[in-house]
Amino acid sequence: MTSRNKRLAVLISGRGSNLLAVLRACAGGALDAKVAVVLCNNRDAPGLAVAANAGIATQIIDHRQYARREDFDAALLAALAAHDPDAVLLAGFMRILTPVFVTPLTGRLLNIHPSLLPKYPGLNTHQRALAAGDREAGVTVHFVTTELDGGPPVLQARVPILAGDTVDTLSARVLAQEHAIYPLATRWLLQGRLRLTAAGAELDGQRLPAAGLPYVAGLE
Repeated sequence: MTSRNKRLAVLISGRGSNLLAVLRACAGGALDAKVAVVLCNNRDAPGLAVAANAGIATQIIDHRQYARREDFDAALLAALAAHDPDAVLLAGFMRILTPVFVTPLTGRLLNIHPSLLPKYPGLNTHQRALAAGDREAGVTVHFVTTELDGGPPVLQARVPILAGDTVDTLSARVLAQEHAIYPLATRWLLQGRLRLTAAGAELDGQRLPAAGLPYVAGLE
């Protein structure tokens, strides 16, 4: 099974740097797919310009227009249905999703989180790692479940925390790893190599480690 002609949907709230990494992977042939639509809950998100510059259809669905999270999630799901995506990527999408959205997409929904999960789910991950005196930080691609940042990890990249690091310097090094591992995990999913099972995440039929597969340069 190949990923030829596979369709992606990407959900963003901000700058869209991981969206750009996915688009570059598609354009360069590393990811044999196309981004069919970008959904965003923030009409001021710089990532909308990233999508527009690439000729990608965008739709703004403002969460503030909905009294209930479930109603917002239903609107997201309806917007996706029109584009029939094979996989959905959360790329800096800053909303907690309910089962209304997650359940129908189970096994096709990935997120990228800037910490070494299970450490530091939620926000301010780099600040929390620095405050704790950690020696390393990193990023995790994981399947999305109804538990916040709690779905089975797929791929994890680590970076050292250096003397004198700030949130900005640390986040810049982590971001470079984000751009390497998200297209790779997406490719595995679209190729059918990566699957979510009742036992957790599997790659090529093998159960992945609890923290996901450690990323090294050249991993295919």
